[in-house]
Amino acid sequence: MKKLCSVAGCPVLFEGTKSRCQTHERTADRTRGTSRQRGYDREHEVTFRAKVLARDRICVICKRRPSRDADHFPRSRRELVAAGLDPNDPQYGRGLCGPCHKKETARHQPGGWAAR
Repeated sequence: MKKLCSVAGCPVLFEGTKSRCQTHERTADRTRGTSRQRGYDREHEVTFRAKVLARDRICVICKRRPSRDADHFPRSRRELVAAGLDPNDPQYGRGLCGPCHKKETARHQPGGWAAR
């Protein structure tokens, strides 16, 4: 079943699981930058992610599945940086399973990370 691109004014109908047409998806990916450009570097892996996942071995939302993602909470990484706080401090994170992390991201970042 075809759907309309979610970008305002784009008339393209397409098939697939994404919400944007291929052209707008590529534009969003370029705007977003790589994970390293967004601050998810080696220090983030060692300091934030590893410590959050060691602390929260089971997803803190569903309490059923193993944690796979270290999520910034209650503030986003962007908000922590803007407030002058260390976004790699594990106290600003929680461990989530993949499905819960996707739901939380969709709820708190409608339109995607690059839309902010």
